[in-house]
Amino acid sequence: MASVKNCNLPDELYYGVENNVWVRKEADGTVTIGMTAYACALAGEVVAYTPKKVGRSVELNKSAATIESGKWVGPVKTPVSGEVAAINDAVTANPKSINADPYGNGWLVKLKPSNWDADAATLVTGAAASAAFEAKMTADGFAGCT
Repeated sequence: MASVKNCNLPDELYYGVENNVWVRKEADGTVTIGMTAYACALAGEVVAYTPKKVGRSVELNKSAATIESGKWVGPVKTPVSGEVAAINDAVTANPKSINADPYGNGWLVKLKPSNWDADAATLVTGAAASAAFEAKMTADGFAGCT
């Protein structure tokens, strides 16, 4: 697993760097989306999670969920277009799990992608993701994850 400024970035995930989100392609063809450790550090402790409803279509770079923290209220923009296939009810009950485990139990939504091949071409993985996040964090003046 890569780490940039003490923020973990699992190598096997795809990243939408601009929106600080990750994507995992699942065996059933759906994709799971969540916030990066960097996004969690920027937001602070998450206190509310409001996902789009199952069955709703979500366009590329549009909100798949709204997150509220002590510092921020805003959209989690999906780097993949598609239809919401599942939401994380456990996160609804305990939004802090996003901060505690952003790449595991803190996932936000699962989508049935409408055009995975085209959307995936804009995402980065592995060393390219680390380099892109390093540049973004430096440009943002981000000190690092704690």
